[in-house]
Order: sequence, then C-alpha cells, then structure tokens
Amino acid sequence: MKVKGPKGTLALTLHDDVAAKVEGNEVRIDPRSDSKRARAMWGTYRSLLANVMTGVTQGFERRLEITGVGYRAAVQGKNLQVQLGYSHDIVYPIPDGITIATPRPTEIIITGIDGQKVGHVAAEIRAFRKPEPYKGKGVKYAGEYIFRKEGKKK
Repeated sequence: MKVKGPKGTLALTLHDDVAAKVEGNEVRIDPRSDSKRARAMWGTYRSLLANVMTGVTQGFERRLEITGVGYRAAVQGKNLQVQLGYSHDIVYPIPDGITIATPRPTEIIITGIDGQKVGHVAAEIRAFRKPEPYKGKGVKYAGEYIFRKEGKKK
C-alpha cells in the first residue's frame, strides 16, 4: 500500500494473511482466515497502517534533553555534533528523511514522517551516553524519569 499525504509518501507491504479494502474515506484491514497468526497480523498491520497515515499527515517528533556540565549538541550541515564528556566529539550523520534541530545546546528535536526511523535515530543518539542514576548526566528522552540512587555513605 502506498499512502500519500501533505508531508510525503510512505509505502507499506502487507502480509499474506491480511487484506486491505478502501471503503469511501476509510481503509479496512481484515484477516484472510481465522487462524491465530492471521488475527495477530490483522492487529499488527492495522497499527502499522495507522502510523503510516499519522506520519504522512502530521509527522512524528521525538525530543531529547542533554544534562551535564559541558554536554551540548549542534547541527553542522548534514551532521549532528555532540559533546558528551568524551575525549572527542561525536559526529552523527543525519539519515535521509529525518530532520534534526537544536533550538538550545541541551535540546535535540528529531522529526520525520517515518515513526520507526525517528524512534531509531533518537535511540541511537541516546545510546551515546545514557543517563546515569547517580547524577542524572547523559542524554534522555523529554519527560523520561531517571531513577536516582543514593551515593556512597561514610
């Protein structure tokens, strides 16, 4: 299935166990049989198609926050340059179909029409330095709660 919208075009290949029908202004996904696998694929592909529709109409966005002294990010051309306390800067090439903005040096906004790709890029950037539980330093998702631990006692 190809879905076209104001933000772009996405394609979704349907599984053999499901069938799609366009009825007026709606798209229906139905299982071809009553097997357990067909019912599982029915729900999966209904959800995937809903995400494709959301992507081409509204798009997806993921926000990351950077916490730590001297930790910052900046977009330079087609690369995201991140300083996370290592001896070198991390240069992350921005993939096609993804837009990265840094309104502040400690905030990264990742947008695109493919929700899976947006989430994957956000997870890769977060993996450069995950937030640690003692001081909370690192890269975290906006709104993510970091479980804090107590330090050593005398």
